[in-house]
Amino acid sequence: MRAVFEGCADFVMRGARLGGENFITPSVCFIDGIVSSEAVSRDVLRPLTSAERFGGVRDEDEAVSLMSAGMVTDCTVNVRESMDALVDDVLSGFCAVVLEGRAVTFETKGGEKRAVGEARSEKAVKGSRDALTEVLRTNTGLIRRRIHDPDLKICELTVGRRSRTRLAVLYIKGLTDSDMVRKLLSCVASMDVDAVASPSALEEYIVEKPASPFPQVQSTERPDKLCIGLLEGRAAVLADGIPLGFLLPGTLAEFFKVPDDVAGHFIVASALTLLRWVSLAVSLLLPAVYVAVTMYHQEMLPTKLMLSIIESRREVPFPTAVEVLGMMLALELLQEASLRLPQNIGDPMGIIGALIVGQAAVEAKIVSPAVVIVAAAAGITGYTVPDQDLSAAMRLSRFALAGLGLALGLFGVVTGLILLVWHLSTLENLGVAYLWPLAGGNAREVSQAVLRRPIRSEKMRKRGFNVEDARERG
Repeated sequence: MRAVFEGCADFVMRGARLGGENFITPSVCFIDGIVSSEAVSRDVLRPLTSAERFGGVRDEDEAVSLMSAGMVTDCTVNVRESMDALVDDVLSGFCAVVLEGRAVTFETKGGEKRAVGEARSEKAVKGSRDALTEVLRTNTGLIRRRIHDPDLKICELTVGRRSRTRLAVLYIKGLTDSDMVRKLLSCVASMDVDAVASPSALEEYIVEKPASPFPQVQSTERPDKLCIGLLEGRAAVLADGIPLGFLLPGTLAEFFKVPDDVAGHFIVASALTLLRWVSLAVSLLLPAVYVAVTMYHQEMLPTKLMLSIIESRREVPFPTAVEVLGMMLALELLQEASLRLPQNIGDPMGIIGALIVGQAAVEAKIVSPAVVIVAAAAGITGYTVPDQDLSAAMRLSRFALAGLGLALGLFGVVTGLILLVWHLSTLENLGVAYLWPLAGGNAREVSQAVLRRPIRSEKMRKRGFNVEDARERG
């Protein structure tokens, strides 16, 4: 053990005397910072040196038997006979009592960690306020508190050649498709990375087409959202050190739903869901259509609107396409700058920067007011998409469509839409099509994608996830 942890200043090894006598003197070792010093002293060292518990023990086999039988007051006891298993336990927050040829490890995890707080990137209006943390066992506990079902299974694996990160795959037995679970476990077990230090290291291995900019895994920091997904027949992945949960399979329709839709009235939730879909279309198409119409298809505009646009562009020196693409790029730069700055500086800078840049550009006759309105409308409607990864993919698509509109007019915009739909239709994850139920679903399933039906009328689970128990209730 000293050779393995040579040069590790946080590795602690000290001697102990069983029962306070000199017959057996094991070594107690642990990693300082990931164990609780109080637990090591109270639950391990004190019982080991107690004459009442280990006094007179002269045989190591007897000592190991007494430790395993509960003479050491710790909830988790493992007997290790290989160096690899012993090192893994010590690095996982266990305290090891090393004897000749074997060791007994006790769970004494502790150290500094972030407490369960409120979700920051996903605000809750009417739902729960707790959020996932960086500790895997804390996150699984948050799920267990909501789903009191023994069929909720948690399969743990260790991945990462260097990091040895623990991953947990969660699913409900008898509900989630067993083939889907098998594929997911196979994908996780085949991960060949040094460390799982970021969500992308995990996502790229559990999706079938990682080159696509569109998210195929739904990430969230809200445990209630994970529970809703599990009850729908999907699987979830949690990773130690990452305060996010991942729901699979991810379909386009699922990215437009938030837990507050279930918590609110179904009419309001349906209206908001429809608003998100309309906002997506406006954000994606408005700049491209504006460029195409003003440059190639002026006859499609009403006369008064066309005269207004011509008047506002009378003294602007740049073409319409340069104006639109420039304003869209300026908004992206402002957003990126506001994200990288501290919150108390970034938020005011984003608002003031947008106002100053837009107003100054109009007054300087660099861009026309109509272009500022188009770019601002596209940006604002893009923010209504609940998932940030999908919003980023849509922003890239917005630039691509605007470029096609510049090159070929409305024909280019339509061609871009066809290519976009074709790309989305080729995506599939764990046997589920990305566009389901918009493609392949019946009328009821399509209505579920864009509307929130009353809970009392929903009796069947979603067919697209290949659930084994299709009946939801009743």
